[in-house]
Formats: sequence, structure tokens, C-alpha cells
Amino acid sequence: MFFSIIIPLYNRPQEIKELLETLTMQTYKHFEVLIIEDGSTKDAASIVKSFEGTLDVKYYVKPNSGQGFSRNFGFEHAKGDYFIIFDSDCLIPEDYLQIVNNSLVSNWLDAYGGPDDAHPSFTATQKAISYSMTSPFTTGGIRGNKKGIGQFHPRSFNMGISRRVWEKAGGFIITRSGEDIEYSIRIHSMGFKIGLIPDAKVYHKRRTNFFQFYKQLHFFGRARINVYKFFPQELKAVHFFPAVFTLFIIFTIISNIINWPLAILCNILLAVFLLLIFFHSWWKNKSAKIAFLSIIAAFIQLTAYGLGFIQDFWKRVILKKS
Repeated sequence: MFFSIIIPLYNRPQEIKELLETLTMQTYKHFEVLIIEDGSTKDAASIVKSFEGTLDVKYYVKPNSGQGFSRNFGFEHAKGDYFIIFDSDCLIPEDYLQIVNNSLVSNWLDAYGGPDDAHPSFTATQKAISYSMTSPFTTGGIRGNKKGIGQFHPRSFNMGISRRVWEKAGGFIITRSGEDIEYSIRIHSMGFKIGLIPDAKVYHKRRTNFFQFYKQLHFFGRARINVYKFFPQELKAVHFFPAVFTLFIIFTIISNIINWPLAILCNILLAVFLLLIFFHSWWKNKSAKIAFLSIIAAFIQLTAYGLGFIQDFWKRVILKKS
């Protein structure tokens, strides 16, 4: 099987260099790489050119239109039987393509997704963010998890579709703000077979500091409402959890300020939740420092997503504004 790896890029030349370096080490060699420079002011032309001798790589430059439409541009120029989408801030294990090929040969999927993890070289903050986004104690636990809640939706940091899916379903119809979830739901609705390949993991850097992480998760919360506008039935109870957690935090703060008796119970519940995160992260990462940072990451993840969700739920669902 011949794979076309499609990577939209915006002002991240160093990231694409590191990603391409991991692709040179793939044990499975039947693939091409398409880099779509999406109107960047810091282009990666010279970096991509340096890989031309070791990779079948093509570099395209286009006006900025967002990651969804840049992937569509890649689909249109791809030669592969199967298209694989990565975010530019991913590192790819050397056996990734071999795992995907073997899995598709033995159990065909029209589209698939894979999990993400933290690379040993990541900073403690990045590892804490990775933990938060994959933990069973936060909404991250439903991403790339065999025991996830509800229908599995591949995400664009690690996602593949067959050429037939693209030919029948087309590409992304929104370019950002939940575009991958909308696409996954649409593929499901057309009867294609979609599933998780649990061993096809990538190392996802996500964000390097908590401020960037907050901005990203706030955007994710808003994106969930954007998906709801396309598919109202896909707004599940689990998607309200960050908003409920955020309101609980606000209620706890107010209770402590005005000295309500309920403040003690709220404090206990919050302390138990944060301790569960701390000890689970410590057990998983073997680091007390990462475990402490995981508390901060989980708190940011839930409140940022919750505030973004509440903001657009109020504006677009309650007030029905566009």
C-alpha cells in the first residue's frame, strides 16, 4: 500500500524539521510526504528541501486558509492509496507506517485514528499536558482509548482515510474549530468502517507552556459547539463535564468567600479529585514533578474548555447568534 502523508504547516519550521527527521527512519518505505505551507511568514522551504534526497517530499505554498482546507489541498495533489494526516507538532515512531499497513491488511478500515503520547525528550510541562489530554480523570481519556465513551472519532493529529473516502465524502467543509470531528462524524454517517489502531501512536507536543495550552483548550470548547451546529445529536453528556467542573470551581470559590457550610464539602471533593490526578500521573510518569504539573494541566484543560463551551453555548445555542 502506498501512503500519502499530508501535513499543513503554519510558521513552524523547526517542528516540521523534527517531524521529517522521524519520517526518514520509518521501516515501511512506500510513502510520500506533502507539506502544505499555509501562508506562513516563517516558511520552511529550505528545511524541506534538505530532505529531498532522503524522502519523497513535495512542498506547496498557498495563501492562508486554515488547516482543514490546507489538508484538502493535499488530498487533491496526493498519489497514495491511503491519506495520513499529522499535525506539524508530532513525532512519528519508526514502526508507525508498518503498524498501520499491517493493521489495514488484516482488518481493513476506511478511516482510522491513533492515540498520542509524550516522548521521553519532552519537557515536564509537555508531559503533564499529554497526561491531562489522555487521562481517564479528564475528558482527554476518550481520545485514542479502546474503552472510550461513545462512537470513536479520529482526530487530525493522527488520522488516516482511504482514497475512496475522499472521493465519496470529499474533504473538510470547515477549516478550523472542530473540523476533524465534523469530518469524522460525516464519514461515519456515510457508512464507512472507522476504527482505532491502538498501536499506531504518535508523540504529540501540543503546547509548550500552560498559557498556550489554555488558549488551545478554550478554542476546543468553542469548537464543540461549532460541531453541534452541524450535528446536534453528537452533543453528549460527557461534553458538558468541563463546563460543570468550571461552574463547580466558581461555586466553590464563592462558597469559601461567603463561608457557606457547603464550602467544606466542595473543598473535600476538589481535593480528592486533584489527589487522584496527582497519584495516577505519578504512577504513570514515575515523577512527582510531572504529577504536580499534571494537576495544573488538568485544571487548565477542564476550565479553559469549560469556559469556551459555556461562552459559545450561551451565544450560539441559547441566544441563537451566528
